[in-house]
Amino acid sequence: MRAGNFCEQLPEGYREVYHLNAKAKKTGLILSVGSLVMALAVILPCLLTTDDILDESLAFNLIALLVCCALIIGYVVAHELVHGAAYKLLTGRKLTFGITLTVAFCGVPDIYVSRRTALIALLAPFTVFSLLFSALAAGLYFVNHTYYAAVTLVLGVHFGGCIGDLYMTCLLLFKYKNKRLLMRDTGPEQFIYYPTEEK
Repeated sequence: MRAGNFCEQLPEGYREVYHLNAKAKKTGLILSVGSLVMALAVILPCLLTTDDILDESLAFNLIALLVCCALIIGYVVAHELVHGAAYKLLTGRKLTFGITLTVAFCGVPDIYVSRRTALIALLAPFTVFSLLFSALAAGLYFVNHTYYAAVTLVLGVHFGGCIGDLYMTCLLLFKYKNKRLLMRDTGPEQFIYYPTEEK
């Protein structure tokens, strides 16, 4: 056990104050629409700065499209692995991975993590891949606009794919600010618990 990072059982006197289920139809729809809006907010301005991305040959554009698809698939896996790496480093506990039609996930369902641990695990993929893809896109802009566009698409997918993580982060930063809170993360579901005497 990493002292202070998690509890094996919910301590006496804690109550559930919030529950997010990404597999629920209504929640999944809201997150999907929000994800699309976030992705387009990144992709459209970037693509509007280039008007020559289709000037390359058909073969070149097809290769760029294949590279883009491969990057997106690899990214989805890597995103969850980074969540897992953060949880493993901070708790040392068994991880759960999975994917549904609406969500890919990683969780530590058998423990209750501290607010700090939850924030680190939630923000790890956003931080790592925002820096990586932004730097890659910036470099490719001056090399080849077609590959720049492909990486920009991946960057948009990344931002959109982080909507659940960013939503939970905002809740922990601005609404549920008690440092004693605990969170249970099963992957597609997150539960927030507060000490009974706290509001």
